Amino acid sequence: MTAEPAQHQPQPSPPVVVVMGVSGSGKSTVGGLLAERMGVPYAEADDFHPPENIAKMSAGHPLDDTDRGPWLDAIAAWVTERTGLGGVVSCSALRRRYRDRLRADAPELFFLHLDGAPELIAARLQARMEHFMPAGLLRSQFDALEPLDPDEAGAVVTIDGGPQQITERAYAALPR
Repeated sequence: MTAEPAQHQPQPSPPVVVVMGVSGSGKSTVGGLLAERMGVPYAEADDFHPPENIAKMSAGHPLDDTDRGPWLDAIAAWVTERTGLGGVVSCSALRRRYRDRLRADAPELFFLHLDGAPELIAARLQARMEHFMPAGLLRSQFDALEPLDPDEAGAVVTIDGGPQQITERAYAALPR
């Protein structure tokens, strides 16, 4: 009897993940840690904002959909480039139509919604220094938030605990 050669199963490519949620939920911290854990690049959605958007938010004014369009398109381009390679990007992605826009050319995009009590998030925002998002805009973000629908690839991760605990919960929720 001769032994059959071992069949090598192709390794699935790492997912492209959007870490979403309101400002102060930990998207940047958890996104960076998650990308490190996955061994893939990380992108900060704030870096995709044009200067006009940052000025508007710094002045205490929420963005409208016209403001968000070029920003979402830039993030979507990054996501599409990372398809099949893996990556993590933080992005509020508060509304379903924004998530749809991000996944238009990347249907396998996976969303991790960092979710927590408004009081906890407000306290985190107040403790944060040197960020252009004032705590006063938090209510508008909660008002705009549309939770993931059952037909959206994603998971909700609670933000109770420290960054490492949250990251491990996020990693465990990823598709395999």
